[in-house]
Amino acid sequence: MSAHPHPEDHARPARPVHSVHDVLVLGEVLVEIHADTALGHAADGTAARISFSGDALNVAAAAAAAGARTALLAVVGDDELTAPLLRRAADLGVDVSPVRRAPHPNGAYLLSADPDGDRAFVYWRTGSAGSTLAPSHVDSWHGLLTGGAALVTSGITAALSPSSRDAVLAAARLVHAAGGHLTYDPNFRSRLTDPAGARSLLTRIAPLTGLLKVSCPADARALVDTADPTTAAARLRALGAPAVAVTAGSGPLLLADSSGTTYHPVPVNPAPVDATGAGDCFTGTVTARLALGDTLAEAAALGVAAASLSVSGRGGTGRVPPFAETAALAAAHRRISTPLPPPRPPATPPLPPAR
Repeated sequence: MSAHPHPEDHARPARPVHSVHDVLVLGEVLVEIHADTALGHAADGTAARISFSGDALNVAAAAAAAGARTALLAVVGDDELTAPLLRRAADLGVDVSPVRRAPHPNGAYLLSADPDGDRAFVYWRTGSAGSTLAPSHVDSWHGLLTGGAALVTSGITAALSPSSRDAVLAAARLVHAAGGHLTYDPNFRSRLTDPAGARSLLTRIAPLTGLLKVSCPADARALVDTADPTTAAARLRALGAPAVAVTAGSGPLLLADSSGTTYHPVPVNPAPVDATGAGDCFTGTVTARLALGDTLAEAAALGVAAASLSVSGRGGTGRVPPFAETAALAAAHRRISTPLPPPRPPATPPLPPAR
């Protein structure tokens, strides 16, 4: 089984001997409470369902489903929901043995969809176990991070606390120095950080990545001042990212690397239920397939197929499609679609890196 991610135009040290994992995911896991009604209509007695999510768990579940030996690098709490949270992750095929504990509650969020299909969230993160992530935890995972596995982490993780930000940077630098692959998703959240802080971190991490995944318009507007995917990709590449994937919900995916820029249509899900975690499903699937030897285009085709299938379930891990189903949809979609030529980008120069 190949451990090498898709090669790009950046120089990297020789990769180390492969570890027992293909993909590592550094980040936050959350208790998910899915309300049966729009939050503005909630009343005494409104029914809700407990599940487990957080971008790290969503990504890890997708990577495992895509065939990668996947481990979760996270800090969980000491409350009564820790055991079922870890059990759910293990049931999804994720190795939870590296997970650390902290004497704090697990973070949680309440989720609903309103009658028009828009989602609403309420988070409880202050003082959570996940927010205690620190460089000392990264030190304890040194062997894993330098052992050849690809790493996925996000701007959400970095924004949880100053120590979490330091941990994300430390892990990214370790993996890059060891010649490994890093996938980074800025996942900008205005409730956690401001655009200046997120952009500052992005400029430091972009040159360390193998793949930078952003959403458009949300991430692109906040981080590189544009709602145009082609312009966003150019500006992110100018920051030093060798390969960029720009997602646009159900719109075409943009891929940009040293070979050029292409747009790829996304398979239509005829019965969508909830888009929570769809971007994470894409990220986990793409990183897994890169780690297993697929090209960027092949991995992306599988990523958009998995993301499309995932919206048939409720919550971040409510629908984690098996790889056979993902591969079948990707193959069928490939037969009826071809990459679209990119539109002509506006005559706007790339932004200079933030200081």
